[in-house]
Amino acid sequence: MPHVNQKLALVNSDTEIATQAAEELKKHHDFVPLDQADVIVALGGDGFMLHLIHDLMHDERPIFGMNCGTVGFLLNQFHTDHLHDRISQAEAFRFHPLKMTAVTTSGETHAALAINEVSLLRETRQTARIRIYVDDRQRLEELVCDGVLVATPAGSTAYNLSAHGPILPLNADILALTPISAFRPRRWRGALLPQEAKIRLEILQPEKRPVSAVADIKEVRDVTSVTVEQDKSVEITLLFDKEHTLEERILNEQFIN
Repeated sequence: MPHVNQKLALVNSDTEIATQAAEELKKHHDFVPLDQADVIVALGGDGFMLHLIHDLMHDERPIFGMNCGTVGFLLNQFHTDHLHDRISQAEAFRFHPLKMTAVTTSGETHAALAINEVSLLRETRQTARIRIYVDDRQRLEELVCDGVLVATPAGSTAYNLSAHGPILPLNADILALTPISAFRPRRWRGALLPQEAKIRLEILQPEKRPVSAVADIKEVRDVTSVTVEQDKSVEITLLFDKEHTLEERILNEQFIN
């Protein structure tokens, strides 16, 4: 739990709403440069927050976000008052990102980290054909689909939910392996896997049926294989108001029509 007297830095997206909110906050609170801060206060939407987390991926300082966007799933409500008190009383959510290692048809290897999900998507009108291994054991010989994704609990309400994947409680220690518009096997709806699982996705006929791999905001095109596993060397800390934690939001999503 952050101490009430910790030094705060303020960052914001370049939208008019976030810029105005930042100016209002500066009237009520003192902020220090980013490199001198103990806690980072972020103003923006979920997209800005996701980019900020990636920019600070190897920075261990906690982030307290306030929503100046649309949904604000990863952020708290914006208020100018009692900022130090809110941060000192906030609940910390700590998690490890997914590491994607992708090999392309040209033999290049690319690595990237993901907070929400790693997704594989067909690049052309032809369906993708993907073979699935979990912990070096073949689990599905051929998935004919538009794509497939691996989602974290934090990202289970994002693209994973749109693809009809399950919502995962934060403390479940599992990942969602979710097909995107599966054609064969037609009734396969995906799998729930331990967070320690190592998932390997092999692209069948990659020249004829090209597939791209996306880790949150980084895309690698024309992949032949993609490995996804949790990166425990990196830990990210987000702070949430006690009355509206990320865990409560994810739980609540399961009861929204």
